[in-house]
Amino acid sequence: MNGRVIANEFAKMRHLHIWLLATMLLVVITGITVYGGVFNPDFDRATDGAWNSLLNTFSGGVLLAAPLLLAIMASRQTDVEHVGGGWLLSATSGVTPGTLCRAKLVSLGVLVTASTVASSAIVAGTGLLLGVTAPWPAGRWLGCTAAVLVVNLVLLAVHVIVSARIENQLVGIGIGLLGTILALIASSLPTWVTHLIPWGYYSFASAAGYIGSDLVAVTPSYGSIAGLAVVTAVAFGIFTSRFDRQEA
Repeated sequence: MNGRVIANEFAKMRHLHIWLLATMLLVVITGITVYGGVFNPDFDRATDGAWNSLLNTFSGGVLLAAPLLLAIMASRQTDVEHVGGGWLLSATSGVTPGTLCRAKLVSLGVLVTASTVASSAIVAGTGLLLGVTAPWPAGRWLGCTAAVLVVNLVLLAVHVIVSARIENQLVGIGIGLLGTILALIASSLPTWVTHLIPWGYYSFASAAGYIGSDLVAVTPSYGSIAGLAVVTAVAFGIFTSRFDRQEA
């Protein structure tokens, strides 16, 4: 994979308006987080409750918005190869299907990373602008942002694989919708079940949550998130390598 291949993917993004979906991801996450966090009864500017409220709704905003939008982004970016014979055209120029999939993940990942990090920064800035006097929990905030970003990139990789193998965009979008539902109910499932569901890892990325009626600080499950990242990286590498051999 080289810079030319990735640059071509960014050119496709402009034509497909993928940047609009990335902007929508940013706006929806930020909107849900700020609205839900500020109007939460636990939002007290003088205590950690304000930051916990924003962290809790940030995680909620991501799991509501990201699964479907990531599915749409990946399916649109990949489906163009099915429709226009892009796999064959790229192969004739020396770019294998596996390389093309990796380039799509990298290019889409740049937009997803920007949207995720920007939404986190905007929410933190909003808290400061609203006059929260409690110390900003930098460690938990940055940790939560990193964990959420990893889950987003994992799901993006999953959808690139699905879209590369299945030509119907509706399949990927349907999986994204199902993923949203699974993400919403994951916290109520047994932990071992949640570990089997990629969308369930959003619950492991949370840095605040309710214990009974109390909103408290929690530590993201970094080990689980790291394990998911490693497994996905290996699986994606195997898939793209086999994709090359099948198309050869």
